[in-house]
Amino acid sequence: MNEFIPRRGRGIVSHVSELIGRTPLFELCTTASGTRLLLKLEQFNPTGSAKVRMAEQMIADAEREGRLRPGGRIVEPTSGNTGLGLALVAVERGYRFTAVVDHHASKDKLRAMAALGVELVYVDEDGAGGLRSVERRRVAAELVAADRAAYWPDQHNHPGNGGGYRELAKELLADAGQVDWLIGAIGTGGSLCGTAGELRRLRCPARTIAVEPEGSIIFGAPAGPYRQTGSGSPEGFPVGTNVCRELIDEGVQANDTDAFATARALARHTGLLVGGSAGGAIHVALDRIDTMPPGSTAVVLVCDAGEKYLDSVFDDEWMRGHGLLAPDVEARAAQRLGRDPAADRVLRWVS
Repeated sequence: MNEFIPRRGRGIVSHVSELIGRTPLFELCTTASGTRLLLKLEQFNPTGSAKVRMAEQMIADAEREGRLRPGGRIVEPTSGNTGLGLALVAVERGYRFTAVVDHHASKDKLRAMAALGVELVYVDEDGAGGLRSVERRRVAAELVAADRAAYWPDQHNHPGNGGGYRELAKELLADAGQVDWLIGAIGTGGSLCGTAGELRRLRCPARTIAVEPEGSIIFGAPAGPYRQTGSGSPEGFPVGTNVCRELIDEGVQANDTDAFATARALARHTGLLVGGSAGGAIHVALDRIDTMPPGSTAVVLVCDAGEKYLDSVFDDEWMRGHGLLAPDVEARAAQRLGRDPAADRVLRWVS
C-alpha cells in the first residue's frame, strides 16, 4: 500500500515564522494636492509587531556565528515586542528564553510572553510601573555572566536588528511604488534606520523623520517621564549603535497626550487599533503632510497593534489616572483624520 503524504497547498505554512512579512499598506488619507499618507501595518506579523522580523534575524546571525548553541538560552531586556519575537523564535528553534522586564511594559505583552513559555525576570517587583531600562540591562548582563549557555542579542547594538528590516523596505517599494517620506517611532533604531538604509541602498532617498516621546533623550532634549512603551530612551540610558544618525533627516518629539489621542481617534474613526508610539508618529505625519510637495508619498511605520494597550491607552480610567485623558485633543485629532466621502477620500483640513 502506498503511504499517503499530504501536500501543502499554496498559502499553507508549517511554521508560524513563515508568516512574517508581506504586511499591508493602509491609505489613511490623500490631500487635495495628491500627497498620500500610508500606514505600514506591521501588527499583521506573527506576535503582532514588526520586532519579530529583527528577532528572527538576530538569532539566525547568532547561530551562523556559533554564538548560540542548540538547547541554549536567550536573555534579553525588553519592553515586550522584541521579547515576543524572540519567544516565537525560541519556541520554533528549541531555545530557552529569559526576558528581563519591568512593569512599564504593556500587561498584555507580558502575559503573551508568559503564554509562550518565557521566563520573566522583573527588575521592579513592586509593580510601580516605572521605566527601568538601565536596570534591565544590568540584570541581563548578570544573568549572561552566570550562564555559559546564555546569549544576549542586545537589540540596541546588534547589526541584525536593522538588517531584519531589509524585506520591509522592499515591500514598501513593491506596494507603494515610491516612498518620499518615512516616518516612525524610534527606540532601538532598528525598524526606522534599517528600513531607511535599505531604501537608500535601493536608490530611494526617502526623507526620514524619527519620532521619540517627549521626555526621551535620543536627540538631546531634557529627560522626563513618558508612557509610550517601546520607543525613546530614558535618562542615563546609552543610545545604541542602531540609532544611525546619518540615516535620520529629522528627529522630533510627540508628547503622550497627542500620541494617545491620535491612536484613540484613529480607532474610532477607522476601526484600526494601533499602539501609542505609532499614534505619536501618525500625529507628526498629519502635522507635516500639508507641507509636503504635491504628489508625495509618506509612509508611517506602525510597529505594533493597539490590542496590546486596552488596559492603558484605550482605557479611560487609566488615561484619567495618569492625567492623559484629553477629549478636546482627541476631537481635534478626529477632525484631522476626517475624510470627505464625496472627494474620494480626500483629507479635509479643519482650521
